[in-house]
Amino acid sequence: MRKSLMFTGIAAIAALALAGCSADSDPAASGSADTAWPESITISLVPSVEGEDLAEALDPLTAYLSDNLGIEVNGVVATDYAATVEALGSDQAQVIITDAGSLYNAMERYDAQLILRDVRFGATSYASVAYTNNPDKYCAEAPEMSTYAASGIELSYCNGIEEAGETATGQGPAALDALTKIDDGTKVALQAATSPAGYQYPVVAMREAGIDTDTGITQIPVEGNNNAVLAVYNGDAEVGFAYWDARTTVAEEAPDIADKVVAFAYTDMIPNGGVAVSNTLPADLVAQLTELMDGYADSSEEAKDVMFDLVGLSDWTDQTAPEQITRYGEILAQFQN
Repeated sequence: MRKSLMFTGIAAIAALALAGCSADSDPAASGSADTAWPESITISLVPSVEGEDLAEALDPLTAYLSDNLGIEVNGVVATDYAATVEALGSDQAQVIITDAGSLYNAMERYDAQLILRDVRFGATSYASVAYTNNPDKYCAEAPEMSTYAASGIELSYCNGIEEAGETATGQGPAALDALTKIDDGTKVALQAATSPAGYQYPVVAMREAGIDTDTGITQIPVEGNNNAVLAVYNGDAEVGFAYWDARTTVAEEAPDIADKVVAFAYTDMIPNGGVAVSNTLPADLVAQLTELMDGYADSSEEAKDVMFDLVGLSDWTDQTAPEQITRYGEILAQFQN
């Protein structure tokens, strides 16, 4: 099962390292199979729809779960992703659909169990990409073309991060040693400090490459992934960072983007959001809930529409890769305050 939420918010998170939270993607890891089921459970989420459309969008999912679980399943709207965590912590909700930072926070603070991850373009995570308009400096060999399957267009990559003539995979980390070629004063396009792909993961990667990101580079502030790419394309920055592969967002206005902007490195993978549950729920209930939500998108054509309309995703997967959530939390902790 694949695809993902289009969430943008990031909750503030605790700086402690996650210990034993794998909770493991095994639903039987929490609760007791002998514990009586509650008469009802509540799901907290931040929907993509607003106002009067909310009930219509939410009801099919909760009805599906209610009918198949045999208990009442309610849905409540959170004002932001951090509020989903607090709803779970106060037992106002027992299930949360939220972003990766909030998943980490819920696991760390309330021992929540990660049961599902959102998937986009066939993956539960994505890399931040280092782009350049100076391949002679950052590429060990001439750039080569690979196909970005989501859009069907060919884009340029170097340093072996993709195979020439093949479908690009976007899997990081890759070729991060090339970041050491960013020398003093280099203009680097970076997005807002709350952006994982446009700022946080790139800054951590550059710091780990020995670069002083405060005084060793010239930061070129941009808004949005498309503008990070365009800053490189237009020569305003020599290097820029954005999600994989943000070049497709400007392909119409810059048809020669693959010639002028080359991807030369990938950061660690940035996880999509997902679903977590309270550790108070019985294990057999968690197992059935996980299976039902995992299969929801395939249950009907209506379900596919509901998932996209409700929270902007097409599917969930029970392949949770909790270590990616842990790494995400550790990186976000560096940008608190």
